[in-house]
Amino acid sequence: MVQKAKILLVDDRPENLLALEAILSALDQTLVRASSGEEALKALLTDDFAVILLDVQMPGMDGFETAAHIKRRERTRDIPIIFLTAINHGPHHTFRGYAAGAVDYISKPFDPWVLRAKVSVFVELYMKNCQLREQAALLRLQLESGQGRSGAAAAQEPAGLLAELSARLAAVEEQAEALTKQLDESADAAAVATAAHLERKLTGLRRALDALEPGAGSGASPLPSQS
Repeated sequence: MVQKAKILLVDDRPENLLALEAILSALDQTLVRASSGEEALKALLTDDFAVILLDVQMPGMDGFETAAHIKRRERTRDIPIIFLTAINHGPHHTFRGYAAGAVDYISKPFDPWVLRAKVSVFVELYMKNCQLREQAALLRLQLESGQGRSGAAAAQEPAGLLAELSARLAAVEEQAEALTKQLDESADAAAVATAAHLERKLTGLRRALDALEPGAGSGASPLPSQS
């Protein structure tokens, strides 16, 4: 059974959190609430999340400050952040969100269908990333266990898994390229930020796969960080 991805919802107003849960429930993923920036950072200490929906205006630690803390941590810096805000102070305010590390910046009231579609992109990328890393870890174990056997017998099963892993990565790359093309056509800051995030994740996956190719070296290369 495929494990569900976790989505972190950060807003100081309970009614906003309830609305987000209603919108995103159709994705059938695990929705985690946080009513403040401090509570969000605490949740990020123990759990891995596919994406964070972060309100900008909150008492105490606001969304920008919370995002800055998230991006400074090694464990969480690659998690995509979508800012949600009820205020609009023009381009300067919007670009401040991108400067803080957001992949998108959405003003309230927003279209539920658009928000759900944006979140689903990052959930799908996260799930495929997890599947590839699990298969890469399994392949590495098989390669290590086969070192004492004859070359042909030891390589047969890992070679098949490596081929499957390569095929899965190619499928992810194809989907990401299509998405990036759509984002490029919109020609806005959100498109640039989202496309850049996708490219960073794909680069990590390619490096992990390259490290498993025959002749890549005897040392085990680290897998890409989870987003």
